[in-house]
Amino acid sequence: MLQYFYDTIDPVAFSIGPIEVRWYGLAYLVGFILCTIVVYRIGKRWKIGINMDDMMVILIAIMIGTIVGARLGYVLFYGNGYYFAHPLEIFMLSNGGMSFHGGLIGMVIGGLIATKITRIKFLTMADLVAISVPIGLFFGRCANFINGELWGAVTDAPWGVVFETGGPLPRHPTQLYEAFLEGIVLFVILYLLSRRKPPFYRGTYLGVFMVGYGVFRILIEFVRQPDAQLGYLFGDWLTMGMVLSIPVLIAGVVFILYARKTKLPQEGDPRVKEP
Repeated sequence: MLQYFYDTIDPVAFSIGPIEVRWYGLAYLVGFILCTIVVYRIGKRWKIGINMDDMMVILIAIMIGTIVGARLGYVLFYGNGYYFAHPLEIFMLSNGGMSFHGGLIGMVIGGLIATKITRIKFLTMADLVAISVPIGLFFGRCANFINGELWGAVTDAPWGVVFETGGPLPRHPTQLYEAFLEGIVLFVILYLLSRRKPPFYRGTYLGVFMVGYGVFRILIEFVRQPDAQLGYLFGDWLTMGMVLSIPVLIAGVVFILYARKTKLPQEGDPRVKEP
């Protein structure tokens, strides 16, 4: 079934003249829209003070930060010097190459800028965004599967997929493993936690997201094929994805401990009065 799905879906969703609209780009667009809706609805349920003007600022700042950070992160972490020799290709997003860890850094920078404009406390904004991020991860990983990239090691499992760029043998569809764990499972956990009244202390949801992502990503890296230009960093098991995910996991634990120690309540835009 997975093989049929992969073979029948074109990475290009539709074309308008010479312009091709790819599923990958649509995944980013839909992910950002749904994340914005989730952030707004949870912010309203928490009654912390948030309006549509705040949401537009958050959306624009984080969208730009995520895209720029994800691209530069790939260039720096996975490019292996290629883009320093071909700098113009940094801007060729249609050729692929985005890094979650770089996107996370860009998202933080965009969030810091947004907090200055909206006056929402940074960790409150980070908590709200962290709850919604798995939605974007889900769509992004599904788009990776359609593109036939970031596949896993060779497998004899019945759900293995023969990818066009992966040779003649079936491989683990690690994109879908990540879509399920980093997307669906992590979102369900965070969404259920978000329904607590009052919400958990500031920084808790960000910490849970980072711990969950770090654990799931490291586990999947054991069956995900490393980027060809990098290979394994040590032995036949340590990958760049693992190395970058370890500090994410540690930072998540730090945020959870910080939230438990400081016990700061969630706090939104002081100019917005909730009923």
